This record gives sequence, structure tokens and C-alpha cells, in this order.
Amino acid sequence: MIYFDNAATSWPKPDEVYNEVNRVMRICGNPGRGSHRMAIESGRFILDARGELCSLFNIKNPMRLIFTLNTTDSLNIALKGLLKTGDHVITSGMEHNSMIRPLMALKNKGIELTIVKCNEKGNIDIDDIKKAVKSNTKLIALLHASNVIGTIMPIREIGSIAREMEITFLVDAAQTAGNYPIDVEEDNIDILAFPGHKSLFGPQGTGGLYVSDKINLHTIKEGGTGSISESIFQPDIMPDKLESGTPNTPGIAGLKEGVKFIKKIGIKNIRNHEKKLIKRFLEGVKDIPNVILYGEDNAEKRVGIVSLNIKDIDAGEVSYILDKAFDIATRSGLHCSSLAHQTIGTLRSGTVRFGFGYFNTENEIDKAITALWKIAKETV
Repeated sequence: MIYFDNAATSWPKPDEVYNEVNRVMRICGNPGRGSHRMAIESGRFILDARGELCSLFNIKNPMRLIFTLNTTDSLNIALKGLLKTGDHVITSGMEHNSMIRPLMALKNKGIELTIVKCNEKGNIDIDDIKKAVKSNTKLIALLHASNVIGTIMPIREIGSIAREMEITFLVDAAQTAGNYPIDVEEDNIDILAFPGHKSLFGPQGTGGLYVSDKINLHTIKEGGTGSISESIFQPDIMPDKLESGTPNTPGIAGLKEGVKFIKKIGIKNIRNHEKKLIKRFLEGVKDIPNVILYGEDNAEKRVGIVSLNIKDIDAGEVSYILDKAFDIATRSGLHCSSLAHQTIGTLRSGTVRFGFGYFNTENEIDKAITALWKIAKETV
């Protein structure tokens, strides 16, 4: 199979990831909750993974990074732990449901919400962000890159505005963690939410949340932490405060190996490979009759995601034909992002999404282009 659904979950993973998950699953205990060697060793797996991720994102204090289930989990912890009635939040018209649905739930409980519109290519005007700021603005919350069309947001510039105005800045890095440079210091990020199972090459059920030491989140769940167990109240120390319950130790150990693989290859090299694939695909499909492309034409301005439609053919049917007739995996529909589809004008039709990853090749891109030519001919 040619796998172009990396925007959902990366596949395949590096061999080191599979091997480590299998190895740790066979030897791990419950980390931080015992003094025997298996428990201690498991704690080391967690600590090492935390350190690798902090190094990747330039996080100075590893205790400010917590492990979560996924980006959705991270965003819920951040948004519901930070915001209170009367706070104002600014977000964009390109957000994934993992951002907008918690915000809408909080809006029903009394927060104010401004959704700044983006243009049809998914770009946001920084001046519109500035104009949206109010005296009670507590948070600017944005995705780093669109999961529908791949458009990259200018987070460093927006983060600078947030820093100057003393507004907390939250970034959803679901589509950029691992394949695009992220530096929480240089990018002025106060809170960073990311998945483990996409471009970080970890297993599903892993993710993370960085919280600046300037930010104090309230807990949305409490429980066992293996620390201060004599108290019936949740510990206030990080990361324990936000990491109740037994962690996914084998998954986190696999995630650690994914990060180590990224460092070995180099973010710059991964990004350059991604841009090469994007450029080849865009150039190959732009002249296909009846193909409609969405998003930026410039590979520099997008991550490895391309959405398209073929006129007069349902997006789901195109994706089905690609799978059954050409053994090419894509994702059709609204991609859990109705705001983005409303922005680009595809809320009723959805799109066919191609998600390129590090292990995809130019030969696979060419086969997809050929397949789309054949499908499109049916509508000429």
C-alpha cells in the first residue's frame, strides 16, 4: 500500500520504535510507584522520553512537560485548566475540532470567544489578531498548520504580539511536531500541545503538553501520582499535578525512540524531504482536468498536506477508488475541521486529503498523480 494518511497517524514507524515498544512492554513495571527494579527502570523510560522531547522543542525545564493521550487530551487539559468565566479567547477560522469544541463548551460556561477569519488559502492576518484583543483577553489559541490544507500559521510573529500584550499563547502542533522546527522560546509559546503518533513517529495513545512556568493550570482530573501519597489532595508539583494515573510506559518509550530518530535524521532534512514531495505533487496534479486544489501553491508555506477534489465526483468515491483500484490510502470528508472547510468553501463536499510523511517517496507521488489522471478522465 501507498500510505498518504500521515496527517492522521504516521506509518510506518522507524524500526527502533516498534522494537522499543515490544521490549519495554515485556519488562516494564509501574513507574514512580515502587522501589523494585522494574518500577525504577520504567521511571527512567519516562524521564528519558521527557528529556528527548524537551531537547527537541527547546524546553528548559523538563518538569513542565506532561505526557497525555493525544493532542485532544492536551488541549482539553490546557483550555479547561486555564480559562474561567469572563475570560476572552482569540482563535482562528481554521481550527480542528480538538480546539474549537472545548472552546465552544467553555463559551457555554461564560468565556468570550472571537474566531478570526482566514482567507481561502488558510492564511490569517496578524492585524486581525491585534484588532481582536480586548481588555479581558486571556488567551490566543491557534493551530500551527492546518490539518486540511497544510497552511502554516505565523506563530512566531503572533507569539511576539501575545508576549508584548501579556496574553498567554497556546499552539496546537498536531501537524508540525517532528517535521517542522518548533522552539518554545524563540516562538514565544506559553503552552504547546502535540501528538506522539504523527510526525514524532510514536504509537497512538501518546502525546504531550508543555506549560510554561509562568502558567498555573487547574486540574481537570485528580488521582494517583506516586508522590505525596499521604495527602488526600492533588499534589501541586509538576509534572505530577497534571499526570494522574498510570502512564502508557511502552508507548512513551516508543515515542522517545521516534524523537531520537528525528534528531538523527535532522528536522531540516525531514522538512526538505516533505517540501520536495509537496512540490512534486502540486506540479503533477495542477494541470489534471477537473482537479480542484486547495491551499497555498508554494511548498514553503505548507506542511505535507494537500486537499483536492475532482469535479463531479464525490470526495469519498475518489478516496475509495484510490484505495481499491490503486492501493493508495487517503482521507476523505471534513477531517474533524468544519471551520476550515467552511473557510475554503468545501463544507458540503469535503475534500480528498493527501498526507505525506518522511517515509513516502517521489515514486509514490508519481503513482498517485497517474492515478488521479485516470480517475479525472472519467469526468472529461
